[in-house]
Amino acid sequence: MIYLSKCKVFFTFDLSIINRTVMKTNYLLPHKYKTIGWILFILGIISGLFTVYSGYDYEPIRIKVFSIFNDAVFDKEADGFFKIIETGIASELSSIAIIIGGLVIGFTKEKVEDEFIYKLRKDSLVWAIIFNYVVLFFAIILIYDLAFFHVLVFNMFTPLLFFIIRFNFLKLKSNSHDE
Repeated sequence: MIYLSKCKVFFTFDLSIINRTVMKTNYLLPHKYKTIGWILFILGIISGLFTVYSGYDYEPIRIKVFSIFNDAVFDKEADGFFKIIETGIASELSSIAIIIGGLVIGFTKEKVEDEFIYKLRKDSLVWAIIFNYVVLFFAIILIYDLAFFHVLVFNMFTPLLFFIIRFNFLKLKSNSHDE
């Protein structure tokens, strides 16, 4: 006959290790860059909207640039690959300011960067991408001709814009529930 004895197993945990665990977010910029991001983003939006509402004719800065491909409407001599052309760059500078500013805003650490903020950021990013493509889907079905060109121009920036709005809204909403 075999007798089985009862055995007690005790586990001990060092709680100081758990409290020292820091979330690693290597892809986030330091918090001090957030102000620079907002300045670039707002200046880019203002100058971009001014360019759009002026009919893309307002080009105060004209310089020679390197173009990978150019399909000139009036100057067929400038057509082709890898050309140096003279063009206005105000709309390009506005676009770069919006993109860099939006990325800096969206991917800069908060003052308190914890798992909750990480989850808000991740969920906001997923929501923004899905929402952007739902809006684009309906725009493809319902908007045509030159108006659709405007949709495509704005669609370069809407994923970042939706992400920033959603993330800050959820952060503000969570702060109001905490108080």
